[in-house]
Amino acid sequence: MNDDTLKISRRQALKLLAASGALAGLAPGVLSAAPKMIRRAIPSSGEELPVIGLGTSRVFDAGRSESDLAPLSEVLEILVREGGSVVDTSPMYGRAEGVTGHLADQAGITNRLFLATKVWTSGRDEGIAQMDESFRLLETDRIDLMQVHNLIDWQTHRETLEAWKSEGRIRYTGITHYRVDAFDELEAVMKAADWDFVQLNYSILTPDAEQRLLPLARERGIAVLVNRPFERGGTFRQVRDLDLPGWAKEQDIASWGQFFLKWVVSHPDVTCVIPGTSKPKHMLDNAGAGQGALPDENLRRKMREYILA
Repeated sequence: MNDDTLKISRRQALKLLAASGALAGLAPGVLSAAPKMIRRAIPSSGEELPVIGLGTSRVFDAGRSESDLAPLSEVLEILVREGGSVVDTSPMYGRAEGVTGHLADQAGITNRLFLATKVWTSGRDEGIAQMDESFRLLETDRIDLMQVHNLIDWQTHRETLEAWKSEGRIRYTGITHYRVDAFDELEAVMKAADWDFVQLNYSILTPDAEQRLLPLARERGIAVLVNRPFERGGTFRQVRDLDLPGWAKEQDIASWGQFFLKWVVSHPDVTCVIPGTSKPKHMLDNAGAGQGALPDENLRRKMREYILA
């Protein structure tokens, strides 16, 4: 993204926030106290993260108009207001890094976010150039988590990541993938080096990560970020002819979205799930999955049986 792609004034940004209602009832620049969201520790440090975050693939690849940016401003505000912090992005996601960085800066919440992005290229110099650009687009001098996207040239990038971690430019290192057919390779890389994070796909419809990867993450002290918890809408299509059961509502589950997310984060080896959304009402609903009771093993089994029957 060049500087002309996304350039709005602070006055415009404040108009966006006001229009979205994100600052309603608050003094300028002040966020309300965050509610208590369930948190999980990063094994390598003990730092705790909220279990519900935000993914930006597709949904933050937005234009520069006020109508494009207003709901995304509100999504970020709601994430923080509801006790979340993790925002995951990538150079692969078009304009998402720049949109995320710009709106977070304008809202004054950059330092309240746990910013995770990725390197998505081959070659040492190419990787360094791409990661430097991520710092510029995210408008920060420190990125919390830098991940090797889809394991591309991971041995080469790992050297840079470890050096930058030692220098304090990044805080954590990680690897990612989004397909079950990559699990064998992901497992091998998890064993080949010490990583702080692994990001993988895991959902009530696709629980394959439970077989080897989640136990391996626990064994090796690796935090787990979960992508695609809704299977790009597949989970909702699965239940389109079903009613949310009464027994779910009795367990602090108020929607199908919370049903799917609570199933994911109730696995003890999951650190944070990062559903993507550009809709404020969905961000608010997703955040609710990180509050209240979580299903135990018996209820998790019942939830899966109910939607697959």
